[in-house]
Amino acid sequence: MIFGLSMFEQVAIWSVLGISLVGLLYALFLRNQILREDKGSPKMQEVWGSIREGADAYLKKQLFSILPLIAILTFALFFSVYIVPPSSEAMQRFAGRSENDVRLIIGIGRAIAFIMGALFSLIVGQLGMRMAVQGNVRVAAASKVSFSSALRIAYRSGTITGMLTDGLGLFGGTIIFIIFGIATRF
Repeated sequence: MIFGLSMFEQVAIWSVLGISLVGLLYALFLRNQILREDKGSPKMQEVWGSIREGADAYLKKQLFSILPLIAILTFALFFSVYIVPPSSEAMQRFAGRSENDVRLIIGIGRAIAFIMGALFSLIVGQLGMRMAVQGNVRVAAASKVSFSSALRIAYRSGTITGMLTDGLGLFGGTIIFIIFGIATRF
């Protein structure tokens, strides 16, 4: 039972969670399809290898550039509960606990939610870029055979990023709502 929700709302929340998982499974299904496609000639694969190395270097640099900012923002979000008191909804959700306990719960929840969002964003960026690179060589190889095959591979490669973005976003938001319920309101 999710605190403060009607039966219909609970079914809706669990349905959204299920839909998010279906989206993630679809992204995995598409990934497997793309990786089974032909990578083309040895020369195409050589060029693809260089592009892949460049993309990997970029993603690594991006990750290590943003990690300190993520740490700073995580601490800022945790301590923000000591600037703005918990909402009446948060006090209602965690009724029976002191205001300091609720501050701690909300602060930890904010920090974990932010880290979860940053992690999901990292997953989308990393896997999205990698699948774009994987898809590009396969689209080039398929274009030698037929336009429709190349278009199909290109579309599916791009759809992976969309499914990851939607699936992880719905999953994260739904999990937060399941745990914090009405305390998620501002």
